[in-house]
Amino acid sequence: MTSLRHVLATLGEPLVEVVVAPHGLGVPVTDVVILDPEDPLEASPGDLVLVIGARGRAAAPAIRAAGRGGAAAVAVKGATGADVAADAGVALLTVGAEARWEQVESLARGVVEAARAGGEAASGEVLGDLFALAQTIATLTGGLVSIEDTANRVLAYSRAGDEVDELRRLSILGREGPERYLAMLREWGVYQRLRAGEGIVRIDERPELGIRRRIAAGIHAGKQPLGTIWVQEGAQPLTERAETALLGASRALAPQLIRARTLPSPELRLREDLLASLLEGRLDAESVADDIGADPARPAQVLAFSLERSDNRQLRRAELVHLIAVHTAAYRRSALVSVVGGRVYALLPDLPEHSDAAVLALAREITGTARRHLDVPVRAALGGVVPRLSDAAASRGDADRVLAAMARGHWAADVASLADVRAEVLLSEVLAFLGEQPRIRDPRLVSLVEHDTEHGGILVPAVLAWLDAFGDVRAAARVLNIHPNTVRYRVRRAAEVSGVDFDDPAQRILTQLQLRL
Repeated sequence: MTSLRHVLATLGEPLVEVVVAPHGLGVPVTDVVILDPEDPLEASPGDLVLVIGARGRAAAPAIRAAGRGGAAAVAVKGATGADVAADAGVALLTVGAEARWEQVESLARGVVEAARAGGEAASGEVLGDLFALAQTIATLTGGLVSIEDTANRVLAYSRAGDEVDELRRLSILGREGPERYLAMLREWGVYQRLRAGEGIVRIDERPELGIRRRIAAGIHAGKQPLGTIWVQEGAQPLTERAETALLGASRALAPQLIRARTLPSPELRLREDLLASLLEGRLDAESVADDIGADPARPAQVLAFSLERSDNRQLRRAELVHLIAVHTAAYRRSALVSVVGGRVYALLPDLPEHSDAAVLALAREITGTARRHLDVPVRAALGGVVPRLSDAAASRGDADRVLAAMARGHWAADVASLADVRAEVLLSEVLAFLGEQPRIRDPRLVSLVEHDTEHGGILVPAVLAWLDAFGDVRAAARVLNIHPNTVRYRVRRAAEVSGVDFDDPAQRILTQLQLRL
């Protein structure tokens, strides 16, 4: 028997998303059924019901019927209220608009049937890709291929014949290179040359050691080693272009190994998807509290991390995720980490009282460690502490606004909280509101900007500098690198063009805000 959690882990976003799960994700799923609202609305305990003939609110009767029948979950297309499913006591899933129902049914049924047979559905997608690539490389080089990671673990290999040597045989049987052979390769400087960068490393035949001739190439992401491709010569010599093919293969394999490193397991991916849904406000905390291991009634806080420009950004972000996960888990056992929109978010649930100093120290430790060990610049923003897990989206919003203020240069350090940049954040939000509401802008200032644009653009900067300096013309002149009398003239001229009274405090504030647009 399988669970709704396992089904979701296999299907995953963007195919399906959890809207609400009144009984959690551990409910058993025993069958997958298709329901058309024109058919009798019936369901049985453990059913995953796919409602194919209705969208959104039109699916409400089917959802209620599924709840009465004890179904595990209902899947529908289109937005629908979570309240209907919550009242019915059944989990509600939304299916992506572009997804085909037959695809959803096939995948879900595969999980259920594998569980009935005592097996387990596993994607194996990356691994399968690597085996296929190993076979292609073998064809191009005429040799026997194996692909290893940096720990000398065998990830994939090509089909072999009788000409397999002892090193390859033991490596494949043990799924890693035997230590006595690895020691010889290290002694010969093979690994040092493979890690040094692109290029082909040649290893001569050693009959007395049971080693046939080989060529090898390191797989790199920039300067970072990811693994090695080994090509053993078999009964026939390697092809004339074997080394060229191997070099190309080492470059083509880099994205695959990055993907293998960065792709999480289905269960971990589900937890990340649940966290992302919670942070985006698409999922209520009570539905997933047990699955993410958090108390929905306790305070929580979100940290946001922004990776600055760097080489191999995808791999670096994956390493940063691991680093953040280790540090945050050491602080709170139930901490969760996920990537949303290119940023890394850490949810710290079940916070104790007066945790501000500890969380700030945690963020500083993470950014410092990232610089020292990953050699990447990282910014960290602390969202506000919220009283309940259901308010995590609000804490995430705070953290995003802090990161935006840091990106605009309003904070020099790597770590900031909302308290550090509150003025800049609030000003930015006021300006954004003004930008979206043209009807509340002063038309006189719109005319001033248009006039200034047509006449050299010298009046608006002078007015802003003068206002920022609280009317101190000398301070404004120093900022603009012009004479104080020039500032006085330009401010006076701006008042004449616009008709704004700069002696009126309210008009000065409005001018300062609107001209910042």
